[in-house]
Amino acid sequence: MVNSTLVVTLYVNPMTGNDTNTGSRLNPFKSLTRALKVTKILTIIHLESGTYNAASGEVFPLIVPGGATVVGNEANIGAGIVISGSGEYQSPSFGIQNITLLLVDNASLLGVTVTNPSAKGTGIWIESAAPTLSNNTLSNCGREGVFTTGTAKPAILNNIFVQNTASGLVIAGHSQGEVLQNVFQRNPLGIAISDFAAPTIANNKLSENRTAIALSRNAQPVLRQNLIAKNTQGGLLVNGNAVPDLGNSEDPGDNIFRDHSEFDLYNATTQKLVSVGNQLNPDLVKGLVDLLPINRVTVNTSPSDTSTESPPQKLPLPPSPLPTSLELNGHWAEPFIQALVSMDLTHAFADGSYQPDKPMTRAQYAALVAIAFNPFPKIPTPDFTDVPKDFWAYSAIQIAASGGFVGGFSDRTFRPDQTVQRLQVIVSLVNGLGLPAVDRDVLEVYNDRYTIPDYARTAVATATQQGIVVNYPDPKVLAPLRLATRAEVAAMIYQALVAIGQTSAIKSVYVGLHFKS
Repeated sequence: MVNSTLVVTLYVNPMTGNDTNTGSRLNPFKSLTRALKVTKILTIIHLESGTYNAASGEVFPLIVPGGATVVGNEANIGAGIVISGSGEYQSPSFGIQNITLLLVDNASLLGVTVTNPSAKGTGIWIESAAPTLSNNTLSNCGREGVFTTGTAKPAILNNIFVQNTASGLVIAGHSQGEVLQNVFQRNPLGIAISDFAAPTIANNKLSENRTAIALSRNAQPVLRQNLIAKNTQGGLLVNGNAVPDLGNSEDPGDNIFRDHSEFDLYNATTQKLVSVGNQLNPDLVKGLVDLLPINRVTVNTSPSDTSTESPPQKLPLPPSPLPTSLELNGHWAEPFIQALVSMDLTHAFADGSYQPDKPMTRAQYAALVAIAFNPFPKIPTPDFTDVPKDFWAYSAIQIAASGGFVGGFSDRTFRPDQTVQRLQVIVSLVNGLGLPAVDRDVLEVYNDRYTIPDYARTAVATATQQGIVVNYPDPKVLAPLRLATRAEVAAMIYQALVAIGQTSAIKSVYVGLHFKS
């Protein structure tokens, strides 16, 4: 069947265009405002060099709808294509704001320079949306370059945040998403994370700010492989009830803090933080912080394992009812789930159903990997403060954690009801099984490979080559930071059993982008 979805391409040139034109390459519009008025379901808007402001016909704020992609000069991070202006936006979360652009739904903004000269002005506002913001420059904004809030889950990739009046990036509300491979320079705050926000901050460079990253309220970001150096005051400031994830034994932080005058890490809270595998100057660490080295764990699952330790006893889990035929009939993951059921490797959910399309919790995941792989204990069994001994998955969590498949957080919690991301499942299976690393070139099979954090690329490549990764509905789209469904986890655990020779492969169009010989 031919895909009939039409992609509309429009062109804008503020120097030679005219808003009465057709918007074609030869007859471009003059303003981005005009192009946005005629966008369809899928529209690509190409911006030529120039300044897009009120004088050139722009009406602010500019609203980029879902399905629209605005493209400037990605190769030069937006050089020569400047969007400058401000207009009022009524935020459901923060009231009236002065913003330059609002990105809606899955809109994309690529290769432009954005500045908001108004006092307390924001360059880009993202509210409960999941846009892509890549290869842009956010500079000279009256307050911050980008503000995310609500339930936003943006992909903020390879941008430059420089010389904004208050902050480069603010992440508030219940925002998640990923902030990868960006540069933050000469802002009072590089990144400010507040409320209940829990983004992934990885592979960024933060330098010459006053403070690189500041956390407040109940923020819970994940920080991995960032270079945080030469900020005039300090690196990471933690306030309120914030608890950053600075690494664990299976997934070390690998952040580098250096060359700060006052602090590398300042924990101003009453909670003890745990830093695993980060480069810090102990003399510049303030507050309650445990500095732990990397303790990488490998698990030998082959029959030749010579460990003298006895494997853990079979889990005392409740009996596993078969998923109803109605529940799984025709579901893409039915073969994988039924195969696990037949191997007695599933566990019961509260209502006795598998519910394949629901997200999987950390407790459910621990129970599945514990009973599927029954690993030998390789590290001391942790004592998680939020997993009492009468919790239904207590034994499973202990087994999965001591076997190297799961870990806790810096506040000694496990957070059993928190849902897991696809990337977390993939990294867990590779690390827990101790699979040998492969070359990262295999990642070329994924259309969205740029969204894979650098710290996880080797693990994802390894899982890909071993045939563990299962991608639905598009086998070429990894979607690493999307929440993992129970069906996806079941399929990847089954494929992991195939990879270690414990069962035979199931043919599926959603498996196969691998290079196993």
